Amino acid sequence: MKELVIEAERKNLPKVQGFIDEQLEAASCPALTQIAIDVALEEIFVNIASYAYSPEIGTVMIQVTVHEDPLSAKITLIDHGRPYNPLENPDPDPTLTVRQRKKGGLGIYMVKQSMDKVNYEYRDGKNILTIEKILR
Repeated sequence: MKELVIEAERKNLPKVQGFIDEQLEAASCPALTQIAIDVALEEIFVNIASYAYSPEIGTVMIQVTVHEDPLSAKITLIDHGRPYNPLENPDPDPTLTVRQRKKGGLGIYMVKQSMDKVNYEYRDGKNILTIEKILR
């Protein structure tokens, strides 16, 4: 497992994605799968940076584990911000137009659709969000 601890600020997104991409490239992750993981990671990290600690700035620990059989990546983001489970929100109706849809929720919906597993738990004063993707 590889770890990165970084301040939860939007400006740090390229460092976070670079850290994740380095692990995925070492595992020979296909480019389209890597892009899907990058998009999901961006949604999650930007939400933490925007809402978890506001108006203060806290840290996020990012853990990446690559498993061999099946070849997959497990990425966990851990913060000490306000407790918030994004998976509890109802999924938006993607058939509605932008004007018909209620604001918010589309990003986490895309994460749930593009990853193989998404899990949230609040434990020991920490938000723990995990995404998993088979690397094919």
